[in-house]
Amino acid sequence: MLKNYLLVTLRSLRKNVTYSFINIAGLSIGITCSVLILLWVFDELSYDKFLPKNDRLYQVWINATFDGKINSWTSLPLPAYEALKSENSNIKNTCVTDWGGDHLFTVGDKRITKRAFYASEEFLEMFQFPLVKGDAATVLDDPTSIVITEEMAKTFFGDTDPINQIVRVDNKNDLKVTGVLKNVPTNSSFRFDFLLTWKLNEQNNNWVKESKTNWGNNSFQIFMELNDPAQVATVNTAIKEVIMKKDPEDFRRELFLHPLLKWRLTSEFENGKEGEGRMAFVKLFGLIAIFVLVIACINFMNLSTARSERRAREVGIRKSVGSRRHELIFQFIGESLFISMLAFVLAILVAQLVLPYYNNLVDKKLFIDYASKEFWIFAASLIFFTGIVSGSYPAFYLSSFQAVKVLKGKVQVGKNASMPRKVLVTLQFGFSIFLIIGTIIIYQQIQHVKSRTLGYDQQNLITVDYTEEIGKNFRSIKAELLQSGAVNAVTKSNSPITEIHSNNFLGWPGKPETLKVIFATIATEYDYTKTMGIKILEGRDFSEDFKSDTLAIMINKAGLDLMQLKNPIGEKLELWGRKRELIGIVDNVLMGDPFQQARPMFFVLNPEWAGAVTIRLEKTKDLQESLRKVEAVFKKYSPAYPFEYKFADLEFAKKFTDINMTSRLASLFALLAILITGLGLFGLAAFAAEQRTKEIGIRKVMGASVPSLVGLMSKDFSRLVIIAFTISSPVAWWLLNSHLEQYKYRVEIGWWVFPLTGLIALTFALAIVSTQALRAAHANPAVSLRND
Repeated sequence: MLKNYLLVTLRSLRKNVTYSFINIAGLSIGITCSVLILLWVFDELSYDKFLPKNDRLYQVWINATFDGKINSWTSLPLPAYEALKSENSNIKNTCVTDWGGDHLFTVGDKRITKRAFYASEEFLEMFQFPLVKGDAATVLDDPTSIVITEEMAKTFFGDTDPINQIVRVDNKNDLKVTGVLKNVPTNSSFRFDFLLTWKLNEQNNNWVKESKTNWGNNSFQIFMELNDPAQVATVNTAIKEVIMKKDPEDFRRELFLHPLLKWRLTSEFENGKEGEGRMAFVKLFGLIAIFVLVIACINFMNLSTARSERRAREVGIRKSVGSRRHELIFQFIGESLFISMLAFVLAILVAQLVLPYYNNLVDKKLFIDYASKEFWIFAASLIFFTGIVSGSYPAFYLSSFQAVKVLKGKVQVGKNASMPRKVLVTLQFGFSIFLIIGTIIIYQQIQHVKSRTLGYDQQNLITVDYTEEIGKNFRSIKAELLQSGAVNAVTKSNSPITEIHSNNFLGWPGKPETLKVIFATIATEYDYTKTMGIKILEGRDFSEDFKSDTLAIMINKAGLDLMQLKNPIGEKLELWGRKRELIGIVDNVLMGDPFQQARPMFFVLNPEWAGAVTIRLEKTKDLQESLRKVEAVFKKYSPAYPFEYKFADLEFAKKFTDINMTSRLASLFALLAILITGLGLFGLAAFAAEQRTKEIGIRKVMGASVPSLVGLMSKDFSRLVIIAFTISSPVAWWLLNSHLEQYKYRVEIGWWVFPLTGLIALTFALAIVSTQALRAAHANPAVSLRND
């Protein structure tokens, strides 16, 4: 029986080559899209699951109430690290880290800047990153210890055992390798090449040592391991008031736990409530995968039912010789599953071929794991789902034919039979129109943000990471850079122009006692506004001519709008318990999230608080020569460090990585969805032309023109596209408008997007249908009417 079904299936495919190609090609494209999308989705969902204790690990967050709302962040006071350990019996352990940065790693003549962070001794016991060499319980105990990854060990020591080898970090700390970690997986929230001990952090940084008793300095990342994750609510209650017990005079700060498995996808909070974050992208692409697959399945259903008359006699004969309906359903479902399997195999081959390009597009290292049982379960499920969804309606429809009527030629496929096809075509175009509108709106939002005023000049602006050697020689470096002829201005600050590293409260005359507003904080040196190209609206910049500027302050326009000071210059603002004179108002500078409004910001003169050197190069046609001159100066005064720099415009562009990827993927899959829809429409148009061959022949004999015949055949399909547009447009507007509401700085959805999309969809449909309509209209009527 199965052999017979297989032969019938192969014969049917061979007999209808064009329609078989359309079915298999459409399904293959749909499955390829779904596989590629789901690879990305599963990778996002897999973050941190490789860690053995992933269900028991949490990060401690703060809910801080001020400015009329709840603000959530991950930076905590350092004393909380030890204090939290005894707050509840279900707390097994805590550890503290910083979020890392680039450190110089030197062995002999080899040197490289790699990402690392300081971690307390409990870190590896809690997170259990796999150690190839060393003991997790002791590798971070000694302040002179360092733990490196396998890649670092191979790079610097080759086949030599790295344990107990001496390395130099930041050109000042000679450390002993006590452990070697397996390379950190790409789906880890922690990204590092080596670990430094927390005790070394205290030795190197006095401010860290001083912070051990300071409950007001929110600068440290604290993590917690629970004995029983089911008791997390109890622990949250126990730790909630820890800070307020120690520091009751400050603003209200409540602690809570955020689980490790949510860090990647849901680490955004709005007024104390967990938001979607990256999960919104996961849901979006999961939805697109379903859309594309359903569109491909609709093609199969439509073409199968459309050509039902060709197989009606086969059904009649089978029923007349004793075949029962469930046997026919089984046969047609089997055919559908067979085609789905062929399409899946072809889809996997195509996915494997395009995967390197796709990885470049999404900036990941995705691969298809053929050795995993999950892949084969997924493959079987996808084939089964596609086969059942695609073949169910045709199977039940074809098997419902009555043998007597079929054999007497009385089967009529009229309005009732074609109605489901019309509904499905409308659904296809509805999905496609939605994807087109979404692609246009996302592109508009990106361009809208990219074109906004930044408040500074990105061109020819580079930043160099600050080091102790640079700090000691900054005056000489600055002087020689300005004398080189390649540099227009130089300054240093606590953060580069594209980032905000510090936030603080600020007081001003007339501020309500209960009002607390957090200001972005920029600690800088002289020539900051000149170097960055920031416009001074009132007053002046910090100047060496005014020694009192060490107690001066500048604010941005957003800060002035908040303070509502009528004559701001000369006013006294309160910061860190001291009064500072307001000497300047600068234009708003977009340093943080480009999708949000510019935040209130203040600037203080503090040359010792530095993290980046910013250099404005002179405009020149030979940029490389200018960079060589700058490099020569830095190598003279900081020879131990490789000269590494970043362009401000490129760093700003990185802020659009996620939404650019979303736009590219949405555009790609929207295009493929339209292609699949076009394949199906081509098949249906060809079938419609074939069915109406004699009608068209008669109309030509009666004098109908080619344009009128093309219009006649295009009318039905045009109506379906218009209905699809009418239904999908308001849905698309509602969903996209809801999505854009998360951005403070957003584009308004223009009315013109909808008629443009409708015109694109209608033109596309008519172009496909017209090819078949023209073919039928130009056919010789004598041939089509010969047998009549």
